[in-house]
Amino acid sequence: MRRFEKILRGGMYRSRDGVILGVCRGISDYFDFSVFWIRAIAVILLIFTGLWPTVVLYFVAALLMKPEPVIPIQSEDHQEFYDSYVHSPRGASDRIKRRYQRIEKRIQRLEHAVTRPGFDWESRLNS
Repeated sequence: MRRFEKILRGGMYRSRDGVILGVCRGISDYFDFSVFWIRAIAVILLIFTGLWPTVVLYFVAALLMKPEPVIPIQSEDHQEFYDSYVHSPRGASDRIKRRYQRIEKRIQRLEHAVTRPGFDWESRLNS
């Protein structure tokens, strides 16, 4: 049951090294199977069920699976940012802009405090 929760939360990705949209390689990476066997199962399903259901399911899976991150995700914060970026690149970039604007304002306040005429450098450096 835990594995399926991870799938629904976004733990399975389309591979960037896949042949056709990376779905089979993404499934094989997630379940730790050989990509050969996943592709063989896909071809067998294609032969026995026909073109219509297999191709449609494949492309639906390609649409639902997020692309694999370029840089491996190392923390929960990175995962949260990646998920927000995949769903809304504009929202993620706006969030980054707001964060850097807040940092810039803090630096400006610090510069203002340090460069004012009454700031005592000697006592600050010696303490």
